[in-house]
Amino acid sequence: MVWGEEMASNSETLAHASLRSGDGTFAAWSARRLLIIGGIGLIALGMIFGDIFAVFILHQNAARISEALLAATHAIGTQDAHGVLDHFSAIGRFLEHRGTKVDTHAHMIAFGYLALLLALIQPYVALDERRKKQMAMLFLIGAIVLPVSVFLIYYVGLAYSPLETIGWASILADFGGLLVIIACLGQFIGLWRYVRRRRLGEARATSLLEWSWSSRALLVGGTLLVLLGFLYGGYYAAVDLYAHEEGEVTTLRTIIERAAANETTEAERAVDAYGLLQADQAVKIAAHAHIIEFGLLAMLLAFVQPYVFLSERWRRRWVVVLLIGSVVLPVFVFLEIEWGLVAGGIADVGGLLIIIALLGMLVGVLRHTGRLDAEGGEVR
Repeated sequence: MVWGEEMASNSETLAHASLRSGDGTFAAWSARRLLIIGGIGLIALGMIFGDIFAVFILHQNAARISEALLAATHAIGTQDAHGVLDHFSAIGRFLEHRGTKVDTHAHMIAFGYLALLLALIQPYVALDERRKKQMAMLFLIGAIVLPVSVFLIYYVGLAYSPLETIGWASILADFGGLLVIIACLGQFIGLWRYVRRRRLGEARATSLLEWSWSSRALLVGGTLLVLLGFLYGGYYAAVDLYAHEEGEVTTLRTIIERAAANETTEAERAVDAYGLLQADQAVKIAAHAHIIEFGLLAMLLAFVQPYVFLSERWRRRWVVVLLIGSVVLPVFVFLEIEWGLVAGGIADVGGLLIIIALLGMLVGVLRHTGRLDAEGGEVR
């Protein structure tokens, strides 16, 4: 145990020594600093939004869709064509409401991951620092504009739009995506120039990797999470995927046939079965996706640990909290069908643990930047 503490202390000393040696890639307003702070911030905001969405919108929205589908089934039984169209239009609006919120959550987190990844490759981007900072700013602006605009699509609609089928929010979302694409192309050009010049030694000197306990735990834990996610994904594809697809077709056919025959009770049972099938499919796909995403997040954060200016004890605490949340959330999302709202509540707690860990690490990064700026680029 003493040997482990000594090894961690030595790793921390070496990491800080490398920062003292003049790593200019984390200078004030540098591209790497902007991308690390922006990336962690985007992921934390995306997680917070996801928790709010899950608590206040997701389940209520699913209930409204089920009610509208049931009403459409009754309209089929009474041969009310206009009623059927109205109810399916309502379902479309509910799906758009949910879809824009899911896309906002997903894009914000995905751009956070991409920002951290771009921060890692900055030593290999053969552009001057001013140009790299411009690309980082462009990326972060696009990474904010796109999800915010996607969120507004449902509320803005086509009001005051110069186009018949695309609203202002969609236009702004596309503009945000264009900014991200331009920034990524700029990074690619820098990488291509680096490959041409083959400056391997210089790039290694500014690597973010350290071998503290925190970094190793995040790398190992993240790798295991990704592996478990892929194994479960393979199991789901082999056992449940085709059964779900076949069940959807069969159940929808039953709904239409029973409703057309005015067999209301059987049609209502088929609607309930369809809702359960959709829920089962959703939680299994969500569990698969979340465990892989959190594994990737842990692996990316492993490379950020040298810039988390906290004691090794606190860094370990945040790492443990993040890994616990990364297991709790997908496991209890998977159990929502059997355990209901209890599992959903525990899954939300898992998400909260990840948010707290991210905010703790972000505070460490901000402390590091403040100390660097106050001491003229030195860490003592």
